[in-house]
Amino acid sequence: MAKASVLTPRADDFPRWYQDLINKAELADNGPVRGTMVIRPYGYGLWERMQAEMDARIKATGTQNAYFPLLIPQSYLTREADHVEGFAPELAVVTHAGGKELEEPAVVRPTSETIINEYFSKWVQSYRDLPLLINQWANVVRWELRPRLFLRTTEFLWQEGHTAHATYEEARDFAAHIQRHVYGDFLRDVLAMDFVSGRKTVKERFAGAINTLTLESMMGDGKALQMVTSHELGQNFAKAFNTRYLSKEGSQELVWQTSWGSTTRMIGALVMTHGDDNGLRVPPRLAQIQVVVLAIKGDETVLAKVREIGDLLAAAGVRVHVDDRTDTPFGRRAVDWELKGVPVRIEVGPRDLENGTAMLVRRIPGGKEPVAIDSLVGLLPSVLEEDQALLLAQSRARRESRTADVSTVEEAVEAAVAGGWARIPWADLGTEGEARLAEHAVTVRCLVGADGSVPESEDAPGNVALVARAY
Repeated sequence: MAKASVLTPRADDFPRWYQDLINKAELADNGPVRGTMVIRPYGYGLWERMQAEMDARIKATGTQNAYFPLLIPQSYLTREADHVEGFAPELAVVTHAGGKELEEPAVVRPTSETIINEYFSKWVQSYRDLPLLINQWANVVRWELRPRLFLRTTEFLWQEGHTAHATYEEARDFAAHIQRHVYGDFLRDVLAMDFVSGRKTVKERFAGAINTLTLESMMGDGKALQMVTSHELGQNFAKAFNTRYLSKEGSQELVWQTSWGSTTRMIGALVMTHGDDNGLRVPPRLAQIQVVVLAIKGDETVLAKVREIGDLLAAAGVRVHVDDRTDTPFGRRAVDWELKGVPVRIEVGPRDLENGTAMLVRRIPGGKEPVAIDSLVGLLPSVLEEDQALLLAQSRARRESRTADVSTVEEAVEAAVAGGWARIPWADLGTEGEARLAEHAVTVRCLVGADGSVPESEDAPGNVALVARAY
């Protein structure tokens, strides 16, 4: 009799497979209020690793962390017209507190441009105060009508950076630096996730921005996911909040600003990019557990050896966990670690000890082989790096093989509906073609230059539109 699948096969029902994996790998549960989620310890551990990696890159730019209130006076949002219009349908508003109606309703933070600019206008007085570079790790609330764990939830965790600069050029270059060297490096080098870097069309850019830069990745079903964004805000919020500085020449000038963010959506992206029919596959550089050492049986000699191996690997800098729960059947434990996507399992039983070996099981490429116990410390670093590189290569190969060059709206829709991406000259598509795509739930994910670079403007010669269905 064939072994029953733990997960719904991806090819049968990709959304159901995703939900199965989130549940059975113990990443998250649905919260009690529609659209909210409880992030379980294993899922939160992934977020902590993401935080640590990104936080180091953010601080390397000179940006400092701060924290701003969750509740924002409703009047703040009305100061920038495009901003309030863009977020109005998603707002959660507090009208009563302390047993009475509030004099002014408070909005539960959907994003913090307005409240941060209120304080930027106080803190910035002179050119000596610039650039002002602030980031916060926080939660936000956007009332989601079609929730899906990690991908679209009413409340989610994120970081949001906000900066003020003396010139347009400084702000533009800083937003681009964040896109390339904070987010791009993190996605490629840690998440092993391929992406396309581009700029949003006017229709798709952030409410209140003059330009939005994005990194778009292809998921396992061929749909796109906006991974991160970095926005040039121009002087829109500076005008609304009167954020000015005294220049070296003695004149009062408005600042130029950026904002940029990444969210727990990346955990969902990790699942959909690297997961397979056996569960999650976690890139070794991200994994909070890179290697799990399992005792097959409760033999004291075996238990002593798996603990010894764990200590040796930890001393060598490997993030290791020893699974000596021999009161739980070995097969069940092996399946659980497979579901969780731990890159390497080292399985040790009495027969292995007799031979001086352990079974090395690699989650990412698959396969197992006996390896001399004495060679594990020297072998594992290269195994982990090989598997990290393999995930990135697979992610890139998927995108390249499922992206078609087309010349008409009809061909673009056909490619997207078939589970892929399309590239079409922006001059051939334009805003009219973008509207026609929307009738088929297809969007322009970003614009790229003919050479794959990020274009300097929406109407730059040779711009190509990347078109797809998206989450």
